[in-house]
Amino acid sequence: MADESVARVFWKRIEESGKAPAQMVKRGGEWQTLTWDDVGGIVRDVALGLVALRRQPGDTVALLSQSRAEWVQADFAILSTGSVTVPIYPTYTPEQIAYIVNDAEARTLIVENPDQLAKALQVRDQMPLLEQIVVIQGLAEGSAAALAWEELRRSGRAQAERLEDVLRKRIAAISAEDTATIVYTSGTTGPAKGVVQTHGNHLAMLRACAQVTPVQPGDVHLLFLPLAHSFSRLDSYNAVYRGLITAFAESMDRVADNLRQIRPHYICSVPRVFEKVYAGVLAKVQSGSPIKRKLFSWAVGVGREVSRLEQAGKPLPRWLALKRWLADRLVFSKLHQALGGRLRFAVSGGAALSKEVAEFFHAVGIPVLEGYGLTETCPVLTFNRLQSFKFGSVGRAIPGVELRFAADGEILARGANIATRGYLRKPEATAEAFDVAGWFHTGDIGRLDEEGFLFITDRKKDLIVTSGGMNIAPQYIENLFGGDHLISHVMVYGDRRAYPVALIVVSADGLATFAREQGIPITDYAGLTRHPVVIERVGRIVEQKNVQLASYAKIKKFALLPAEFSQESGELTPTLKLKRKVVAEKYEDILESLYR
Repeated sequence: MADESVARVFWKRIEESGKAPAQMVKRGGEWQTLTWDDVGGIVRDVALGLVALRRQPGDTVALLSQSRAEWVQADFAILSTGSVTVPIYPTYTPEQIAYIVNDAEARTLIVENPDQLAKALQVRDQMPLLEQIVVIQGLAEGSAAALAWEELRRSGRAQAERLEDVLRKRIAAISAEDTATIVYTSGTTGPAKGVVQTHGNHLAMLRACAQVTPVQPGDVHLLFLPLAHSFSRLDSYNAVYRGLITAFAESMDRVADNLRQIRPHYICSVPRVFEKVYAGVLAKVQSGSPIKRKLFSWAVGVGREVSRLEQAGKPLPRWLALKRWLADRLVFSKLHQALGGRLRFAVSGGAALSKEVAEFFHAVGIPVLEGYGLTETCPVLTFNRLQSFKFGSVGRAIPGVELRFAADGEILARGANIATRGYLRKPEATAEAFDVAGWFHTGDIGRLDEEGFLFITDRKKDLIVTSGGMNIAPQYIENLFGGDHLISHVMVYGDRRAYPVALIVVSADGLATFAREQGIPITDYAGLTRHPVVIERVGRIVEQKNVQLASYAKIKKFALLPAEFSQESGELTPTLKLKRKVVAEKYEDILESLYR
């Protein structure tokens, strides 16, 4: 087939869409557009430069950078040489970088800037197989420490006549069975494992996505999640496969501004971003006048009525359609404009999305389609569709994926997109996760309803078993708090204990707003978390959520933590998932105090 490799998918797109826009980047305060021909020229230069550096088919090349256009360009250049891309999160420490470079036996490391170069050089003597480092931006040419991106490109152009035929033969020789990339899991419980993904795994994923994602050639999407994560990587590959325009956010801090500037047709994000938007909207409403609060409540009520009918596939009565039009004009249009004004839908993945948040966005006219998968599944297993969705579920299996359940409720999956080669040089872990019949053991507990929608109830290893023998799913409880503008994170704890307790992190923005409303003069975050009025308010939120829980699962005690969770302090992964073990160890004294 013409697209038996991800590399050939890319070059086919260049051939078909040459003059059409492909990438948008902001430089010097202005958005600039690159055509597919422009991108193809850069990728060709870099690929030839890598061949000139003696990179061979099967060699590994590591990528350490924030998400940017050059990340994607480097990725396709690596794949075009028959080499293997190894993404590294830009937030990783020098020691973590050395671990992945050594484990993957990377020969070349491409880093974003001098800051990332400094981290790599700090552990340079610990990476004996590494031959060279390339710096994308900010390195003076002729540096002895590394090779500048433009130098690599120039080297490729200079040797094009000699190496062009070599590159062409390599692209033609890549097969679906060849390894495309080794993606290291972000590691919520221990050291990262390298998942070996083939070109065929990714092609199966792209073909399935083409059947379930409602995008059209020329649609614009804003990419801001880390490309080291499989969810964002799929977003970039899908843009090539479908002929979309990828705009690269300047940074996570600038996403809100970039949304208004780029006006995307859809976005892919982790739940935390949607939760922050929702919390921000609620906080703004709460600080408004009584009339504005009443208008907002009325409009959301109308939206929820419309949502219920749409879910049931029923037509809107004329009176309700008129009320919806008014709600759009008076309230919802402001939120739509803040997100660019032409957002048709959004995709949520990487963690569980609060049902309350999903219902809110649908009520205001922006469906958030939740999916589910893992790095090992490249990365999707199930997905909600625009015309077929259920809040609280992660959708139905995508085309080509089979689901079944183990005796303990663990979700098992099989399909061409699943990386059955397992983990790099970890045969025991591979045998544990992938059985001989090709079923992948996800480690998640779930159930299918009568219509085939999958509901995730918890991580198998995260299940809490109380001293009374009752099973509690902590993630289910934690997700109940996802829609509250005052709450940032919740971690439920209680394995082999008499009852569950919770560590709660309040939102800095929500807390500041609440303090102003209550006339609390304290502005220090840690000081506010100790204030009795704040503790009492959070206590009422806990009581409200406890109403939805069985008696044995109710949170009996809680503590407000004096600082927000972050990647830098170690409590969150790069995709903003909670590192339970780290949090439990860091706040062991506080947890123990809740049982005294």
